[in-house]
Amino acid sequence: MRKIYQVSPATLTQHAEDLLTQGHRLALAAAHLDERGPRVVYLFVAGPPDTRTELHVRLDPARPEVPSLAHLSFAAGRFEREMRDLFGIVPLDHPLPRRLVRHFHWPRGWYPMRPDAGPPPAFGEQEGPYPFLEVEGDGVYEIPVGPVHAGLIEPGHFRFSVVGETILKLKARLWFVHKGIEKLFQGRSTAAGLPLAERISGDTAVGHALAYCLAVEEATGTEVPAEAQRARALLLELERIHNHVADLGMLCNDVGHGILNAHAQRVREQLLRLNEEITGHRLLRGGVVPGGAVLHSLPDAARLKAIGADIREITDLALAHSTVHDRFTGTAILRTDAARTIGCLGYVARASGLAADARIAHPFTPYDDMGLAVPVHDSGDVLARFLVRAEEIDVSLALIGQFTEGLTASAAVLGPAPVPGAGPGTGVGLVEGWRGTIATRIELAPDGTLARVKPADPSFFNWPALPVALADTIVPDFPLTNKSFNLSYAGNDL
Repeated sequence: MRKIYQVSPATLTQHAEDLLTQGHRLALAAAHLDERGPRVVYLFVAGPPDTRTELHVRLDPARPEVPSLAHLSFAAGRFEREMRDLFGIVPLDHPLPRRLVRHFHWPRGWYPMRPDAGPPPAFGEQEGPYPFLEVEGDGVYEIPVGPVHAGLIEPGHFRFSVVGETILKLKARLWFVHKGIEKLFQGRSTAAGLPLAERISGDTAVGHALAYCLAVEEATGTEVPAEAQRARALLLELERIHNHVADLGMLCNDVGHGILNAHAQRVREQLLRLNEEITGHRLLRGGVVPGGAVLHSLPDAARLKAIGADIREITDLALAHSTVHDRFTGTAILRTDAARTIGCLGYVARASGLAADARIAHPFTPYDDMGLAVPVHDSGDVLARFLVRAEEIDVSLALIGQFTEGLTASAAVLGPAPVPGAGPGTGVGLVEGWRGTIATRIELAPDGTLARVKPADPSFFNWPALPVALADTIVPDFPLTNKSFNLSYAGNDL
């Protein structure tokens, strides 16, 4: 059920507070600039039953300002800072009004999402040092890490304030790889938007492609065949498994158990080869398309059973090893209240006692008969995040078995192609990707091209929780903790 309300800036706060009080959460906030001037869309979601509520606020073109909702929702405060950086829309009375996306060498007064922004101007002089909070006192020192890291990790800057080895405060600075994804969507056909959606965060090709396609299909009134929905659900679980397996191994590696990591990566390679057989791509690109799904083959049940037994053996060996278990236990605890306040999603939330899962709250295919049990732990430490991943793999393997039984063909499972103009012209897709819930909202132009696409990756919600979990831990636990969150830079730095 999707409801849309036109509200004024004066009544926005009360409407938002009512929805949050009723148990909704803010899934995304998107600024728009059209012929009538600036507009902001707030998407609130709840479920089950699947409920989506949009608040549309029209702003004064001469003074594009909106009341800040930061005091009601932590996530809202971050979306507002993002809107200010990219559109120049001012959140009034925001408690933390400094830049979020635009680094301090980006020119003052240039807002890249505005239609009249033009090509990027030359970067200017720094407006001043980035305002990191300095911790002072006897024995306090700072450790800067990044933004350039060893290996293939994307850039991000972390500044630790430390006494001895104990972390007093961590500040993360991201958006070094801001790519202008939202701008790149504009003017594309819905078909041409799919490859871009698949590449928002490379390890989440299915999750982002599916959220995008669901939004396109809602905007165009396209009905997707039940068999295609099951094929999509199968691919979503395959993506969850190969990523979780990699994380299990690398968590072991970060506490010195390289052999278990080698075995986990061996299993992941088997899964990647299986992915290629099923969709023609190791990361499952091309499997989800507007109107349906494309499968080259179906996974063999015996093969998946053997992979599942292999993964369980690796997990059991890890948990039975005293060093691994001790390093995981009690490390980087994210309390339930903190996870709820920040608005965490996915396995980060479920490891801190929050059971939210879009497969239950916002199902795109019937999960009721699948016996879907969402693993939840409440200790909030690295061990909990390890266990949630391991248990989710078992759930995913069971789901794949059930979805495969319902598929009668190993070829394209397509409904009618989306036809612009046949639906309401706007749509929302909500998908439980392997990191957590992905939300994508689109608006189509009169000619059927994409006028606006706003994706929200779960990492946008979860990044602020990492410094909270690291408070009072020790510096050597940072790599382990960071991997236990495994947040996407690309999905955050749109």
